[in-house]
Amino acid sequence: MKFENQTEITEFILLGFGEFYEVQTFLFLAFLVIYVVTVTGNILIVVLVVFDQHLHTPIPMYYFLGNLSCLETCYTSTLLPRMLASFLTGDRTISIGGCFTQLYWFGFLVVAECYLLAAMSYDRYLAICKPLHYATLMDGKLCFLLSAGSWLCGITVMTIVISLMSQLYYCGPSEIDHFFCELTPVINLSCSDTTLVTLVGLTVSAIDTIPSCLLTLMSYVCIIATILRIPSSTGRKKAFSTCSSHLIVVSIFYGSLIFVYALPKRKALREVDKIFSVFYTVLTPLINPLIYSLRNKEVKESLRRVISKCRLLE
Repeated sequence: MKFENQTEITEFILLGFGEFYEVQTFLFLAFLVIYVVTVTGNILIVVLVVFDQHLHTPIPMYYFLGNLSCLETCYTSTLLPRMLASFLTGDRTISIGGCFTQLYWFGFLVVAECYLLAAMSYDRYLAICKPLHYATLMDGKLCFLLSAGSWLCGITVMTIVISLMSQLYYCGPSEIDHFFCELTPVINLSCSDTTLVTLVGLTVSAIDTIPSCLLTLMSYVCIIATILRIPSSTGRKKAFSTCSSHLIVVSIFYGSLIFVYALPKRKALREVDKIFSVFYTVLTPLINPLIYSLRNKEVKESLRRVISKCRLLE
């Protein structure tokens, strides 16, 4: 649809953390270190899961962990390189096509992560609450279907949303008060009728986040109830250690996600919104490899074996 006497814009301006001008260098260095550590840690976990045969024995746990690390690598690479470039050059503009591309990958990976975390919580539920039937219920086929379904849901949802958004017309304003292209702010800048795309966006967001969040919550309610019924403290500690790492990741991811989207969209709270957005977009991918490598005995042993093999090859 064309609008008379209105000029179509071709790019947006991501305001990001521009108000903190005096600490731009510090922010650049901090986010650069986070990005390098995140990508290195997650790729390392993927390599260990793929090439270390010892991690293939309890297939579901490390199969899902490898998928999660791969997802987190893509996730952080969708946002941080663009933000680092803006810190370095001061250029905060992004083309509408580039914004839609970032929004597509960001939304796709968020949806996939919601379902993947739910699948991992279901895996831990079966391992703790149904230990005798675990190997039968959580076989290789189900693992593949759950992980593939997580990725496919994200692709399907964002393909529909971006297809609708590509029909919108933008004539200004062009400023997005965020450090990445988020769905609602981008829709709100359109001069077109956004009723349909807003309704579709809200619907798919509710369908994708609420059921996966509830499934994760119900799984851990059952897990905690089962752990509390274990008579020995050693048994309770051992059972809880098998799911504590995943519980920490889930708590930070969903906690910050819910806080951001439940927070009233007021001007005074925009900076708080950005800070909590950093938790689920930047810090969650960072803590994933740190938690699983530092708290997981099998991963640490796998890393030692890989290092030993590398030394022998020298």
